[in-house]
Amino acid sequence: MASTRRLSSTLEMTSTKQPASRRGSERRPADRRGSGYSSGPSRRPSIDPSRLIPMDKTTHVGGTNDFNVVFIGAGNIMFGSDEGPWNHSFRFEHKLGLRLKVVALIDPAIERATAVLQKKCDSFVLSAYQATRVFKTLEDFVKNMSPKDRPRAIVVGSPPMFRGTLQPGRDIEMQILKYFPGVAIFMEKPIATGPKHELEESFQIAKAISDSKAICSVGYMLRYLKAVQKMKQIIEENELTVMVTIARYACAYESIAKPDWWDKSKSAGPVIEQGTHFCDLSRYFGGEVDIASVTAHSLDWDENAGHLSKVRIDESKIAPENRIPRVTAATWKYDSGAVGSFIHTATLQGHNYSCELEVHADGYSLKLVNPYVQPMLYVRRPGDDHEQMYTFPDDDPFFSEVSNWIDIIEDIEEDPEAAQILSSYEDACRTYELTWAIREASERSRATRLAASKAAATVFEEEGETE
Repeated sequence: MASTRRLSSTLEMTSTKQPASRRGSERRPADRRGSGYSSGPSRRPSIDPSRLIPMDKTTHVGGTNDFNVVFIGAGNIMFGSDEGPWNHSFRFEHKLGLRLKVVALIDPAIERATAVLQKKCDSFVLSAYQATRVFKTLEDFVKNMSPKDRPRAIVVGSPPMFRGTLQPGRDIEMQILKYFPGVAIFMEKPIATGPKHELEESFQIAKAISDSKAICSVGYMLRYLKAVQKMKQIIEENELTVMVTIARYACAYESIAKPDWWDKSKSAGPVIEQGTHFCDLSRYFGGEVDIASVTAHSLDWDENAGHLSKVRIDESKIAPENRIPRVTAATWKYDSGAVGSFIHTATLQGHNYSCELEVHADGYSLKLVNPYVQPMLYVRRPGDDHEQMYTFPDDDPFFSEVSNWIDIIEDIEEDPEAAQILSSYEDACRTYELTWAIREASERSRATRLAASKAAATVFEEEGETE
């Protein structure tokens, strides 16, 4: 008899204490405040889901002193758009209230930066932006900065191709460490989209940030979902060992009209630029990946099954070798022995994506569905073939990650259950490394397939000539 899903009412999370060996009160302050950590047990820091409070129900951080922030990047991730829920400035305004003072907005596109700044000044958050100055570069800001403008935090939302390396003009992290040592950093993901050989530079940056003791958080916001933290809670409370992670990310390609996204030389490809969130979640549950074990295959634009009918850009303007795969499927082994799999598809039309993550352990199945829009969690436990469904209304992981980061900057850690940074720069480098390993494995597979096909065609031609 087929099993059916048992629907539960909306879950009201209740606080549950962690096992004694994991209690926050036993962590050293540096463990919570630091931006890096060494590779250790596969279970990462977690947050009790009941502590993740909706933005409209939270209170502003107390205090009367100004909280100076520098925004680097005046694009959609920082100020929002119709394409998605991202909008860091909105979350900072709600978290800090009247204390927020954006002392500088840095973007080489001065006109765009000035335009978004004017919109803020015309709104109810005028106090946060009325003294904001626009600069093309961080260096320009430093040259013109007065002591009262020194930031407590810097938010980096510039495109990933301009960061994550030691190359001049693409080294914003090292510039921040040079001019503002010890100042907290929030970095968008992925950390970079440059060529693979620059990956080692990203790890060098991670070490520099860790050595500086700066509080650094990388924007893998899905780790802050209540549903994800509920999954971590179930795993920890039942002392489970993860056996397999199964991730699927199906994007609605028809809604993607940005030419760079379709060009691997610009965006590094959909697994690195887009699928990075689900590769990161896979690592969050499975632990460190044996990179040498990664295998992958792809369906590409020039194969019979790879034709797409609703592409909104002119792909003929992109060099054939830089056109993105339609499907990428990968598997790997974790250091723990567990197995991971990930599949990214550019197959859906319309606007809504379809994304799922399954985590399995002995007797347990945890399935996260639709995390970007309306997260639902389906849990099957030992002794019951039915799945229990949890819903999480009004959850905002973008706000939760910002709120958690600011609380740590403010040193609000009297509560023994206070959380750590859930994604350090070093950890983000490891996710970046995994996505590159998947891309390279799929390209090797394609090259082998094409070579075999070419060889077979040559043999066929030679045989035809001898007849």
